[in-house]
Amino acid sequence: MSDWHSWAAIAVFAGTYALIISEKIHRVAAALGGAGLMLAIGATDDVSAFYSEDSGIDWNVIFLLMGMMMIVGVLKKTGMFEYLAIWSVKQARAQPFRVMVMLVTITAMASALLDNVTTVLLIAPVTLLVCERLALPAAPFLIAEVLASNIGGASTLVGDPPNIIIASRAGLTFNDFLVHLAPLCVVLVAVLIGLCRYLFRKTFVYDEDRAAEIMELDEKEAIKNPRLLVQGLTVLALVVAGFVLHPVLHYEPSIVALLGAGLLIAISTVETGEVLAEVEWPTLAFFAGLFIMIGGLIDTGVIKEVSDALAGAIGGRELSGSMLMLGSSTVLSGVVDNIPYVATMAPITSDLVQSMGGDGDHAMWWALALGADLGGNATAIGASANVVVLGIAERNRQPISFWQFTKYGLVVTAATTAIAALYIWLRYFAPA
Repeated sequence: MSDWHSWAAIAVFAGTYALIISEKIHRVAAALGGAGLMLAIGATDDVSAFYSEDSGIDWNVIFLLMGMMMIVGVLKKTGMFEYLAIWSVKQARAQPFRVMVMLVTITAMASALLDNVTTVLLIAPVTLLVCERLALPAAPFLIAEVLASNIGGASTLVGDPPNIIIASRAGLTFNDFLVHLAPLCVVLVAVLIGLCRYLFRKTFVYDEDRAAEIMELDEKEAIKNPRLLVQGLTVLALVVAGFVLHPVLHYEPSIVALLGAGLLIAISTVETGEVLAEVEWPTLAFFAGLFIMIGGLIDTGVIKEVSDALAGAIGGRELSGSMLMLGSSTVLSGVVDNIPYVATMAPITSDLVQSMGGDGDHAMWWALALGADLGGNATAIGASANVVVLGIAERNRQPISFWQFTKYGLVVTAATTAIAALYIWLRYFAPA
């Protein structure tokens, strides 16, 4: 990294990251300012920033978010989320910890079939209403759900975008991810629930009067527009089917989401302006800025240098190499977005696996996937789902600070990564 552009790009990224952490200025302003500086110093340019698949804005992520936000915006008008909030609280007998367990479990399971961002977009409105009904702070519940979404998303090919990249490069199938990662993720969700009982113990305050009020409610009365609800759920089901059938249809999730949003607006009576008002535009702007900054690190060769150094440290040592891959991927994915990191690391991992004489399902691939997916829980900007939920919380006047999320995320990441390391050793390296 002798080129001054590389060091300047690192300085811009580090400075921006420090501003986001300090919260001296709003994270959107920091990200857009950092992106502007990357362009100003020549670390990247307009062609790379806006058109490059490798180092530009990931428009698939942006438009996936926008499409799903529009669909969720229409569903909000039906009363569906109020219905689900009352139903879930009644099922848990209004016990706060039981409510959290239910929401965490649903989030993890849904994230295995949908991408984790879509899942949190659907579950967050329910959570906010549940907490309002029970007079509980929403932040602990939202944080727990984000952590669950990243863990659940690791279990399948479609659950987290890095898994799709890994599957494409290694020739892995949907069933390969189920066989190799799903059993571990079930254990990790159980561990997360146990940690939540301890980490958020001060949150679980039972209000007997409020509980009695909620138990007397009829959730069916919450549905305001049955016709719109049927239309919305039908379109949502089609969108989910499109996500699951991606290996067959070959439509990107962003295309499916936009088609669904367009269809729902066309067949419903909801005004387009009302739907667009529900889109979290600051969140989309933050992602755009973040992608441009990371693109600067890619274009100047910083990410490649880190990946090559990691590959050199691994060499041909399978066990220690897998552990180093897991640990380093966890750390790096907590700092930079895991999509460009995995995209850069995947071909290097492929060469390493081939040099070791390994098959497509070599432990090195699973170490990369687990590190990238679980590492996203480490910080408030470690994964797309984290950023989305922070935006939703802020919009609903329940802001979650960088450190409020990160102090819990680091604990969960450390615990789950340690268990993942043990799992890799037991499954792929321990003597029979």
